Amino acid sequence: MSNRLANETSPYLLGHAGNPVAWYPWGEEALGLARSQDKPIFLSIGYSACHWCHVMEHESFEDERIAGLLNEGFIAIKVDREERPDLDQIYMNAVQLMTGRGGWPMSVFLTTDLKPFYGGTYWPPTARGGMPGFDQVLAAIADAWKNRRQQALDQAESLTEHMEQIAAPQLEHGELQSGLLDHAASALSRSFDRTYGGFGEAPKFPHPMDLRLLAHRWHRSGGDDLLHMLTMTLDRMAAGGIYDQLGGGFHRYSVDERWLVPHFEKMLYDNALLVPCYLDAYCITGDAEHAHVAREICDYVLREMTDPAGGFYSTQDADSEGEEGKFFVWTPGEIEAILGAAAARTFSYVYDVTPEGNFEHGQSILNRPKTLAQCAQVLGRDTGELARELGDGRAKLLAERERRVHPALDDKVLVAWNGLMIDALAQAAGVLDEPRYLAAAAEAADFILGQMQADGRLLHSWRQGKAKLAAYLDDYSCLANALVSLYEADFDERWIDAATELTDQMLELFHDPALGGFFFTASDHETLITRPKDLYDNAVPSGNSMAAMVLLRLGKLTGRDDYLSTAESTLRAAVALMQQAPRGTGQMLLALDFFLGPTPEIVVVGDVRQAETAAALADLRHRFVPNKLLACRRADRIAEESKALALLFAGKDVGSAEPTVFVCEHFACQEPVFGKEESVAQWRALVRSTSEQNR
Repeated sequence: MSNRLANETSPYLLGHAGNPVAWYPWGEEALGLARSQDKPIFLSIGYSACHWCHVMEHESFEDERIAGLLNEGFIAIKVDREERPDLDQIYMNAVQLMTGRGGWPMSVFLTTDLKPFYGGTYWPPTARGGMPGFDQVLAAIADAWKNRRQQALDQAESLTEHMEQIAAPQLEHGELQSGLLDHAASALSRSFDRTYGGFGEAPKFPHPMDLRLLAHRWHRSGGDDLLHMLTMTLDRMAAGGIYDQLGGGFHRYSVDERWLVPHFEKMLYDNALLVPCYLDAYCITGDAEHAHVAREICDYVLREMTDPAGGFYSTQDADSEGEEGKFFVWTPGEIEAILGAAAARTFSYVYDVTPEGNFEHGQSILNRPKTLAQCAQVLGRDTGELARELGDGRAKLLAERERRVHPALDDKVLVAWNGLMIDALAQAAGVLDEPRYLAAAAEAADFILGQMQADGRLLHSWRQGKAKLAAYLDDYSCLANALVSLYEADFDERWIDAATELTDQMLELFHDPALGGFFFTASDHETLITRPKDLYDNAVPSGNSMAAMVLLRLGKLTGRDDYLSTAESTLRAAVALMQQAPRGTGQMLLALDFFLGPTPEIVVVGDVRQAETAAALADLRHRFVPNKLLACRRADRIAEESKALALLFAGKDVGSAEPTVFVCEHFACQEPVFGKEESVAQWRALVRSTSEQNR
């Protein structure tokens, strides 16, 4: 037996297709049925890697009695929040207004015209622990709909009015000043955990946009404390259980302040956003461990999260065999059986595996409480020899772990998250000298541009050969931004042409010329009860902040004043938010940092296939120069290629030895320098100048 979810492509929705609940996907069939039968809608929103979503499904949605209550009194609609972030944003605002908190599974009751009147998150099937039972909730809502409907309708109207104010607030434009960045750095310093790194208390999230902001502020204004906050957080996270010590990649967040016990799901976006943080730290400090972590994240994504067609998958579940984290934890006996007694003792000491365990049921999450040097000193071992032994042990344990039952994989491809990963891989390719990463980034971009468009419009989601759903603001902005990074990595100008086309569409479909900023949904999107503007970062950067960033980058590269002016107006509209909530606007603050500059435009005339030009570019990519723009053309193609870059390369045909380097700002260039040695000297001067201008 299956319900109407059996025809969907989302793994999350397909996982509910066998429930006795008569689930419908969001669409006119379900919405029309609610109107014709005069039934309230029960809207359940979750995602495949959500642990408590699985719990509520097992306890309630698989229960015949509760299914009967739902089927009799409601039209039940199940939504994958990753497919429909617009619905998730709208109704999450409602739940937060009603309860003061949010989360998933999200459970909302709607009138027939889609206005919410009651909601929450997880409810147990029957009352326990001070929580009402889901059966009680359903009975009370059914009774209210039958006997006190006007009260429910009044509640829905009031909530919707508040939601409209939240979704599209009145934006007061302000002045764009560096003091906003200093204010943000101070706020991060006040919330910094000086014992374990990171910000705030448990549960503790990585905050990648904030970490990148610290790197930028350190470069611009100096201050050892800013760099300390960045490197301590990155080091503690990489040593903790939040990081997969065997397979690479980060779990979603840590339930404790020490980064030890994670919520074990792995999300593509977390890993995509953390790669540039580790790359920045490596370029700043030269610490090879930062490069190693960035490389392991990229390798994990290429190994486990990449579709043969080229796109990147969305998530890996926290659970396997019905237990959260079972795939990732170990006992001393399991390790000894694989490594042998002596090697197991060493490995278990370094990675905190004990008979009593640091997790549930005597199991241990691999983590490194001590540095390698500290362990070598305690064990009386040579550091290099110990590192080689541990590396061999990790490889053996990873091979054994591959034989376990894997967590479920959500293998749908989402454009925005793929854009973040393409951007990360393009940057990693240059910093880590790894052509595989550039090839994977280009393949993913080609896949999206080729397989996830219809009638000239970008689509949001793809799975197993089928693309669907109109793209959202963050799909356009993240992909366009990634294409700019891809161009700066391989100088294939078709990426700039594609980025420009996407950005023009973004302006046409999403921009609000009257009040500033961008709506999350396109002008011809399905009409919902509100049309939100996302200005605050969540786990991913806000669509508006990414729009501002790509408009600035493309505007500088192409000389498009309309791009630059729209970016400026978007930033001005967010000034009050950056002032009031700097920890919620990290990406917008990074765009502000770019806007304020300096933003050096580095134009190289040379052939990347020739050793001198390639070496000069490689040297630049190993240096930390925030907000630089990089373009390169062969001397014999200086007047050809993309018309979008014509202004940038105008007058650069100097006919001298390669490479020839121009450092410009606002299309005003310094005298060119020639050859590798002079280019490298120019990079050194550039690092000094960009760090000193604001000090």
